[in-house]
Amino acid sequence: MKKMLLLGAAFAALTLSLPAHAELKFKPGEDPKFHWANYDDLKKVDLKGETLTIFGPWRGEDETLVRSVLDYFQEATGAEVKYSSSENYEQQIVIDTQAGSPPNIAVLPQPGLIQDLASKGVLTPLGDDVATWIKENYAAGDSWAKLGTYNGKDGKPGFYAFPYKIDVKGLVWYSPDNFDEAGYKVPKTQEELADLEKKIVADGGKPWCIGLGSGGATGWPATDWVEDIMLRTQPPEVYDKWVKNEIPFTDPAVVNAIDIFGKIATDDKMVDGGAKAVAATDFRDSP
Repeated sequence: MKKMLLLGAAFAALTLSLPAHAELKFKPGEDPKFHWANYDDLKKVDLKGETLTIFGPWRGEDETLVRSVLDYFQEATGAEVKYSSSENYEQQIVIDTQAGSPPNIAVLPQPGLIQDLASKGVLTPLGDDVATWIKENYAAGDSWAKLGTYNGKDGKPGFYAFPYKIDVKGLVWYSPDNFDEAGYKVPKTQEELADLEKKIVADGGKPWCIGLGSGGATGWPATDWVEDIMLRTQPPEVYDKWVKNEIPFTDPAVVNAIDIFGKIATDDKMVDGGAKAVAATDFRDSP
């Protein structure tokens, strides 16, 4: 069975081959803003005639940026790089692995999906030396190494996912000027947040702007909410058990977190545009 490597962080998967001699945005070895040692090391690796397939979630402008980085790998090694993407990448990666045609490298942001793929034996472990490198070079390296470690088909743990792009989640954006004008204070606890929500509603406002739309993956931003609520309402140990699937989604702790979010997202008084706008508004367009 063909296996793939994983980078942790998709019919119509769009597959694009990079030009054999793409115009590099920055000339290697000359631009002082960059450290070119890794590029020089890659030039020593001859991959002419080889094809590298990469599957990820980036499309549009993000895809253009990713392609500009892959150009350097292709230029240095001589390999042909084929990048594919899809709005429904979660479903597509499962379809591809079931069909026996996974990419060489997949970029996935969901630990649960990574664990599922690892347990089916479709991922190739990166090795203990890579995990050691993470521990020695990343801040809180042990935590990142653990995040990339999953049980394989034989039930034994292995380092499968290299964490290389981290997005900060769980931030609540607000207008300081509006808060000052209304006399609101920034809440420091879940309880204070709930009290503030009630006050804003009583004052005739809508506390939240929520957009969960994302094509075939509509709803995924809600997972960020539920995860943060879990961390606010449960000890870290409970959250870790949830990530490892040691407690199910029917566990009272998880149900409570989902219920808290549900009471916000389904209440017309709590959400700008009303509850119907939550799923209909694309997460990239949420005001």
